[in-house]
Amino acid sequence: MPRLSLFRLPAKVRRRVRRNRMATLLLLLLVFLLLIVPFYLLYIVYRPPTYVISYLKTKYPDVLFEVNTNEKIVALSLDDAPSAHTEEILDILKANNAHATFFVIGGQVEGREHILRKVISRGHELGNHAMRDEPSKNLSNEELESQLLAVKAQLTAAYEAEHQILPNNYFRPGSGFFNYRMRDFLGNRGFRIVLGSVYPHDPQIPYPDVNARHILSMVHPGAIIICHDRRRWTAPMLRQVVPELKRQGYKIVTITDLIKSVEPLGGR
Repeated sequence: MPRLSLFRLPAKVRRRVRRNRMATLLLLLLVFLLLIVPFYLLYIVYRPPTYVISYLKTKYPDVLFEVNTNEKIVALSLDDAPSAHTEEILDILKANNAHATFFVIGGQVEGREHILRKVISRGHELGNHAMRDEPSKNLSNEELESQLLAVKAQLTAAYEAEHQILPNNYFRPGSGFFNYRMRDFLGNRGFRIVLGSVYPHDPQIPYPDVNARHILSMVHPGAIIICHDRRRWTAPMLRQVVPELKRQGYKIVTITDLIKSVEPLGGR
């Protein structure tokens, strides 16, 4: 025993060693968190797990993300319509007997009214995406209502020209963000916020193959797919996605038809 004590560090030194060891472990943990957590959060944004969508549906029951069904049916939606690419997209959908909801930016309609009519005549539907491509949550209530009513008038005119009635009051916020103020304000005015559950981030990722693989890997019964008109890479992406979804047995429909597939009597 006396010999062993010769090799023992003094108590003060041992405490210093323990403190240094703990400090090193804490530093390593901090570095790990700083390196890994941001990438994990980005991954969740890019490929939200099922539990994230389920949480959002529970927390915001008035916002439509997807529907619950075991039937192989999905809704396809395209933001930022109409554009120089809309008619090409329409041809792809027609060739595959697929339908979609086009969310319209009012500032892009002038000179393209005939495209809105073509969307309707082909059995698709129009939704409201405000007047400009900007974050809707930053708008005052007055400005937001003014924009939505202006776009609604454009949509109504297009439907009336095709001897139809505007079938919905869907609104997809610019940039996809909303807050409690918007929900209360729009809900009291008959608008329903519609987002989605499969989103390839195609405004930022200009690679049709990458975006197609993302959609096909994330798709599931009842999903709402968000894509974007006004991009040259959208049509090449849809040429891959739409036929493959059909091959897998999916029915591709408008948001209204997706809702009707689970609520045939207008709600339960």
